[in-house]
Amino acid sequence: MKPNPVVWFELYTQDIQRARAFYESVFKCQLEALKTPEGVAPGMQMLSFPGDMTSMGAGGALVRMDGVSPGGGGTVVYFACDDCAVEQGRVEKAGGKVFRPKFSIGQYGHCALVTDAEGNLIGLHSMQ
Repeated sequence: MKPNPVVWFELYTQDIQRARAFYESVFKCQLEALKTPEGVAPGMQMLSFPGDMTSMGAGGALVRMDGVSPGGGGTVVYFACDDCAVEQGRVEKAGGKVFRPKFSIGQYGHCALVTDAEGNLIGLHSMQ
């Protein structure tokens, strides 16, 4: 296995526009529609997070697909932040909930755990 093996993630939604509003509000970014590959899943919708294939980290997207539901299920995607308390402060106004407010993880920085507007548990990480 290569170092930093995760290359892509998907967060599933029931209401992709509600999910879009949450992530764009919390992270102050614009999500971009992705064309669904032919034959994958009729009616599938995808919105990608900003990405840069030349830098470290994984790209990802919000996905609405028949038969797949959002919700906490054991995998947590952590989003990099300058200070995770800032994004945490936007969560409830955007329709999510703070599960565990910013806390120290020692030499590895700080984290916060929140649920998005679809019920997915996500992490916020910062060194500050």
